[in-house]
Amino acid sequence: MGKTVIILSDDEVALVRESSLLVGRTLAEVARHIAPGVTTGRLDAIAEEFIRDHGAVPGFKGLYGCPSTLLISVDEQVVHGLPGDRALREGNVASVDCGVLMNGFYGDSAYTFCVGEVAPATRKLLQVTQECLALGIAAAVDNNRTGDIGFAIQQHAESNGYGVVRELVGHGVGRKLHEAPEVPNYGKRGHGVRLHSGMALAIEPMINMGTKEVKQLSDGWTVVSRDGKPSAHFEHTVVVRAGKAEVLSTFQYIEDVLAKNAVGSTPVSTIVK
Repeated sequence: MGKTVIILSDDEVALVRESSLLVGRTLAEVARHIAPGVTTGRLDAIAEEFIRDHGAVPGFKGLYGCPSTLLISVDEQVVHGLPGDRALREGNVASVDCGVLMNGFYGDSAYTFCVGEVAPATRKLLQVTQECLALGIAAAVDNNRTGDIGFAIQQHAESNGYGVVRELVGHGVGRKLHEAPEVPNYGKRGHGVRLHSGMALAIEPMINMGTKEVKQLSDGWTVVSRDGKPSAHFEHTVVVRAGKAEVLSTFQYIEDVLAKNAVGSTPVSTIVK
């Protein structure tokens, strides 16, 4: 990730939005199939086909050697879980992270799904993590700093007794999937990189039910909570504006599908659609 912060034109923001909305539609297609017994590899194949059928390419596949279209992280897996032959089970939660490259610009978003009926304590974790995302987005305004975003997320998560992952952060997004600045989910008000209107950011709280400490598995990708407790991850791509950030991605497509599902995943209440 470079250090030069890029300000996008309105035309460029429109292209990031187009890619980001396709990510939302892809995750909605995944939502149609998430259920106990479905493998993470099957979900990955569905997503890749959907993205390519819509004139784009998977944003993750091949980047840094990533072998998949999606990164699917189940239960204690925080992020970067590799899809494969693992079958989802009743009561799992699964973070599905997706990126798309279309017309030269990336979109990036993630949603943590409930697989069937999930324990109330875990559903609360998902709810609070979505609230953290909304609070972080609310702080992503012109003349604030990245520390203001992190502070808002950290305060809400920790006030609910959860751990805020330090080793993984949000980021700028545009012609590259990962651009400056880094956007930590913790911080101090008035610290960090100053935000300017036209900066596109991927804001992505990664919140653990227990300890903030994580470790990477031997596959070189999957990051898990050290205490084995569940983790949640929600992500939106936004653009900084004066007064109020503009959300370029959406959960609305996902929520529409989940609301219609008679069996399988059920949505947590969406704070920012």
